[in-house]
Amino acid sequence: MSSTAPIRKDVWSRIAGSGSFLPERVVSNDELAAELASRGIETSHQWIMDRTGIAQRHLADRDTTSSQLAVEAARRALADAGVEASELDLIVVATSTPDFVFPSTACLVQAQLGARGAAAFDVQAVCSGFVYALATADSFMRAGRSSCALVIGAEVFSRLLDWNDRGTCVLFGDGAGAVVLKPSAEPGILAAKLHADGSQTGILCAAGNIAYGEIVGDPLLRMEGQAVFKQAVHVLEDVARETCDEAGVALSEVDWLIPHQANVRIINATARKLGIPAERVVITVDRHANTSAASVPLALDAARRDGRIRPGQLVMMQGVGGGFTWGAVLARM
Repeated sequence: MSSTAPIRKDVWSRIAGSGSFLPERVVSNDELAAELASRGIETSHQWIMDRTGIAQRHLADRDTTSSQLAVEAARRALADAGVEASELDLIVVATSTPDFVFPSTACLVQAQLGARGAAAFDVQAVCSGFVYALATADSFMRAGRSSCALVIGAEVFSRLLDWNDRGTCVLFGDGAGAVVLKPSAEPGILAAKLHADGSQTGILCAAGNIAYGEIVGDPLLRMEGQAVFKQAVHVLEDVARETCDEAGVALSEVDWLIPHQANVRIINATARKLGIPAERVVITVDRHANTSAASVPLALDAARRDGRIRPGQLVMMQGVGGGFTWGAVLARM
């Protein structure tokens, strides 16, 4: 007999609450440009804005870990959902910057929240990580294996950056976002599509590791910007259409598009291809830069808290990142 539980037709997962947390230190483009200039690297606020739409980023200090950011975002999400940590039976953390090789960041979060006994594990899909983690938790709930799940995207991406590489160090920031999933008799998460193409590994990677107590390979982020841009716009359009098709929903019915907050030019190009007007696209990259797996939940939480996203609306969340990975989740709020 198969051990795989069937997807239940009478149970949906819904987002019951959200939360976010950003490090206290805010670094403007002007401040970053001055710091880089001291190293002989030329850039400016306008150069960064024109190419990325980023005005500032939050950077963690050296003692701050992904689990610490995750816990603060989680606490806010739990409070928003009216859920106690003791009610959780599943914690999934999406991160490319775990505190340790092991235990998982999710286990560290579990301990700090006091959610002892809940299943806890990490998902690593870089900037697609939150979408992957959300789809995973939804599957657990639809299969009857979870009744209260916490899904987090958390990154201290600044620790992976080459601060002498103008093409990458201006793009990223640190932060965490979280959502609580609860079962519902009414449709919540309607559809999810996940994809990867490992043959594209080289266009965005941090290809280093620890072996025998030494760093092997290059542990810093490397990116082929033009290749990533072209690939991202193409796959984000395709996966949005594919996800709507699975849900039986027309793109015109989507109230809000929340794409991965990497670059405003990628976001705008994707929206144009999908025919979604700018006023229905959530953009927060200007405020916190590319926070990898944290970017989508940060944007979702910002739009929920400022009243843009309202109950009953359809929200398309998208991720795209190293691996090469991409995916989308369509949810009724």
